[in-house]
Amino acid sequence: MPSNSCEHGPELVTVREASFHLFRGLGFDRIFGNPGSTELPMFRDFPPDFRYVLGLSECGVVAMADGYAQASGRAALVNLHSAAGVGHAMGSIFTAYRNATPLVITAGQQARSMLPFEPYLYSMQPTELPRPYVKWSCEPARAQDVPLALARAYRTAMQYPRGPVLVSVPVDDWDVTTSPVPAREMDFTLRPSRTSITAIADALQASRRPVFVVGSEVDRDGAWHRMVQLAEQQNALVWVAPASSRCCFPENHRLFAGFLPRSREGIVAALAGSDLVVVVGAPLFTYHVEGAGPHTPASAAVFHVTDDPNAAAWCPVGTSVIASIRSAVDELLATCGPVDRTAQKGRIMPSPIGIREAVIDVASMLQVLADCRPEDSIIVEEAPSIRGDIQERLPCLRPGSFFTASSGGLGYSLPASIGVAMARPGAPIIALIGDGSSMYSIQAIWTAVEHDLPITFVIANNRGYSALKKFARVFGMDGALGSDIRGIDFVALAQGQGCDGERVSDPEALERALGTAFARKAPYLVEVVLA
Repeated sequence: MPSNSCEHGPELVTVREASFHLFRGLGFDRIFGNPGSTELPMFRDFPPDFRYVLGLSECGVVAMADGYAQASGRAALVNLHSAAGVGHAMGSIFTAYRNATPLVITAGQQARSMLPFEPYLYSMQPTELPRPYVKWSCEPARAQDVPLALARAYRTAMQYPRGPVLVSVPVDDWDVTTSPVPAREMDFTLRPSRTSITAIADALQASRRPVFVVGSEVDRDGAWHRMVQLAEQQNALVWVAPASSRCCFPENHRLFAGFLPRSREGIVAALAGSDLVVVVGAPLFTYHVEGAGPHTPASAAVFHVTDDPNAAAWCPVGTSVIASIRSAVDELLATCGPVDRTAQKGRIMPSPIGIREAVIDVASMLQVLADCRPEDSIIVEEAPSIRGDIQERLPCLRPGSFFTASSGGLGYSLPASIGVAMARPGAPIIALIGDGSSMYSIQAIWTAVEHDLPITFVIANNRGYSALKKFARVFGMDGALGSDIRGIDFVALAQGQGCDGERVSDPEALERALGTAFARKAPYLVEVVLA
């Protein structure tokens, strides 16, 4: 009888070996994590070509991975402990979802044979715990299916709109044998229809006063320079959408109009006089306060270009086009022709201020930062009470030069600056963080020290949650309960983790401190005591 070669399947390997083989094929070379007992077998004989980035809290770990994915343009791999660890991480998972950051999260689970008895440290409903802030979650029915689930998780995370996914893996799955899973190629680009592009191009051709409103997707999808070309071709003003988390347009450009507020009436007032509004790479619109009336000027036609079908579905007005932003902008550039239109005037930048005062306020702090920052520096910001001042006095001029959280949650940007630094080796990173924000994740400084990253942590110390105090006025309140923070020594907190630093209270001292920090090319903390 002839031999049947089909009797021999592919060579079997452990789930752990198959998973790391898949990770290599997908381009992963590091895992961000804070380990627990149910994750230990995943890291048995940890491969030497991988790097484990340890963070001292799960929330910080996810934020580090988010910063790395945002700055690299690739998905990041995260490992969390079971129920408690995922719970600790939920604030940053929420931010990753709002940031549209592709994260592949693995979470530990107790051994399968123990699950009927509700053992210690098990996750009762592991796929439900992170919802709705993951795009997909799974605990495979069989150990052998873990690599298949990880492959699907990656592809789901990378599909537009990108976002986090989670795979729960029982602790005894890693040593079970299974077949390897190849990392297959996929084209994730969403191309716009010719009809939709022609409609926008025709509207631009007929418009007398068009405006573009750009959002984070422009920078995220690599469309920054092409968006500048499109605005110049059309001689159209450009606004940044509310709650944008990236630098979407050069903020000193002659066509840059400014930042839209997060209120319905404020947006309509800002866009008044326009006869066409083309929103590119953002929702239409993100509000923070209750409003009434129209969403855009009644005289303006509206088009909305987004890679998020959900944002297109709830868009209240206009015509929505679902497409990858770079693809859509490229198509518009190729279709639209130059126009004979009087160029509109963008915003007027404030004049530089003197820095000779004996005390330092927000404006002078930002002026010193603007004057001293290296040309190739990247700002990772979480100082919501002074964000308007930052937008006015610390303009971002390059793609990939600014990152923050689009969720409104605190504790993201300090650890995210670590991921950004890892993704952009050599670039000076400025983590501009409020005093209240920093305390959500101050232990992330330890990871920056461990990896000797060139991050200057600038803590804007105004001794409280000033954003909350300002927002209280919306409700007619004079101040906010529990919004004062006093007596924290941020330099001591940094030094206790091996990071040098200093406290400053006048502009000249800040200038000297920043010079020291940038020259060191290592973690350094500057606490700025604001008047």
